[in-house]
Amino acid sequence: MTPYEKLPSVLLDELDAAGLDPRTVYDAVRAALAEDLPHEADVDATSAATIPAGAHGRGVFAAREDGVVAGLAVAELAFRVVLGDDVAVAHRLPDGSRVRPGDVLLDVSGPTRGLLTAERTALNYATHLSGVATATSRWVDALDGTNAKVLDTRKTLPTYRALQKYAVRCGGGHNHRFSLADMALVKDNHVVAAGGVVPAYLAVKRAYPDLPIEVEVDSLDQLRELLEVGCERVLLDNMTPETLRAAVAMTAGRAVLEASGGLTLEKARAVAETGVDWISVGAITHSVKVFDIGLDLTSSR
Repeated sequence: MTPYEKLPSVLLDELDAAGLDPRTVYDAVRAALAEDLPHEADVDATSAATIPAGAHGRGVFAAREDGVVAGLAVAELAFRVVLGDDVAVAHRLPDGSRVRPGDVLLDVSGPTRGLLTAERTALNYATHLSGVATATSRWVDALDGTNAKVLDTRKTLPTYRALQKYAVRCGGGHNHRFSLADMALVKDNHVVAAGGVVPAYLAVKRAYPDLPIEVEVDSLDQLRELLEVGCERVLLDNMTPETLRAAVAMTAGRAVLEASGGLTLEKARAVAETGVDWISVGAITHSVKVFDIGLDLTSSR
């Protein structure tokens, strides 16, 4: 497989500009490919047996449904890791593009054996990340015309967080904290341990005075207590639209309000119209449906 140092700098720069660490993405792609070929001496037995060693081909990725694509640069990286300079990319849509059935997303050519070896890994990244972007875009569309914005959560697939959060951005959504160190989020278990929402908030404020803090509440009384001590970001958990509207009125711009818990796409607009600033949705990463992409291969010789 091609080492990191031999990859095209333009592709690595593109990943970096997208907020992804190119080396981390490369290592993830290599690990994914190693699931198919665990050892350097391993071969794709089916392709080696059925395809002449000198055969070249062309692979065309096409959308089979409406949506928003993401992860196409990662898919290209999979082909380049396997084939190095032997792969040529004639076309690749920018991540974040809205597509319709039949739209060509990625057009690659090179040794046929290598194209088929990389095929599944490339598709796994493209279909999953495009699924995240597409799901996010549907929430964004549902909130169009309101002030509320879609926010992701830390409910991500293990080791996929950076890529999934990138796909959320491709779909028009926004990222919540990336790690436990980026921001303090005081949840119900922290509240119980600290003896209340205010003691929990103040404990974090004292320990980490420069860290952003958000506190989860499930009642208007808890919200009122936090506003009185100057908490500037509050998560409103599992509240009805009527209660959310009352929370917005009580807050009167003194804090940023995030609605979360039990939300569905069908309820999204009603929640947004209460005046909350953010709507956080775990489903756009933890239980997303893959986006349907087909890869058609033709042999040139």
